[in-house]
Order: sequence, then C-alpha cells, then structure tokens
Amino acid sequence: MFLDKTTVAKIARLARVRIPEADRDRIAGELSNILAFVEQLKEVDTKGVAPMTSVVAVSLKQRDDTVTVIGDRDGILANAPQMEHGFFVVPKVIE
Repeated sequence: MFLDKTTVAKIARLARVRIPEADRDRIAGELSNILAFVEQLKEVDTKGVAPMTSVVAVSLKQRDDTVTVIGDRDGILANAPQMEHGFFVVPKVIE
C-alpha cells in the first residue's frame, strides 16, 4: 500500500501532529514501508501456534480484591489546578 502526501496530511490532522509540507513525501515513504512490512506479516503461517501475550512463560501476581479508602474527595481536589462543583475541570478535547 502506497500513501501519498494528501493521506499523510489527513493522518497527521487526525493524530493532531503537525508535519511540515517539505517532510510529507519522506514520511509518506516511511509509512508506506511500514505498511508493506505489515502486509508481509500476513503471509506468515501461524496455524498451530497458540496465542500468547509474552515470548516467555509469565504468571502474573494476583492480589485480593479488597475495598480500600483511596482518599477523601476534598483532599484530592485540593491539588487540582481548577475545580468546579466538586469535580476536576479539564480542557475540552472533542470537537
């Protein structure tokens, strides 16, 4: 799959990354190479290979699921740069 400058600009806009016009050709080539490598991985025969989350056998430590007091609300909100009606105020991130 080959990406062009227009597609790179769209991906950059969606990712909220600024890519200068002069670098878009180079990045289009790099992203195209990455996608070509991923396409090659589809050709690997994985029948009979069990799914795994790690290349080494690992068992995770488990702890008891107990209810604990994390802290009082007023104490936590005291560290907030801005709060309103007992909640953190954060910048809007969805357009």
